[in-house]
Amino acid sequence: MNTDSIADYLTRVRNAIKANHRVVEIPASNLKKEITKVLFDKGYITNYKFEDSNVQGVIKIALKYHPITKVPAIRTLTRVSKPGLRKYAGVETMPRVLNGLGIAILSTSKGVMTDKEAKNLNIGGEVLCYVY
Repeated sequence: MNTDSIADYLTRVRNAIKANHRVVEIPASNLKKEITKVLFDKGYITNYKFEDSNVQGVIKIALKYHPITKVPAIRTLTRVSKPGLRKYAGVETMPRVLNGLGIAILSTSKGVMTDKEAKNLNIGGEVLCYVY
């Protein structure tokens, strides 16, 4: 039993990138599916697929690399809010990742979104992770 499923998700993606894998399989949950959709919308992953073969299901993520230099699109994945210490951000205290070049993924009352989308909607939430 894993206590922090989002940290496990980020670690699996991080390890797959370091090993230069093309596809990574992760046990599914609704929050992980939403994080995957945000990563796809922002261009950090090539594609994704949700498979409901067993009770829990699996998320298959196709990782994105530069075609010539083979540098991964995701350089860093950092977990911010942990089960032992939750981190919340309001509209005024919204974090800027890499001075606006990266994204912060937030869990808000309107769903999972990036820091820029949350700022446009004028809502805050729990800061799940930083991606750049």
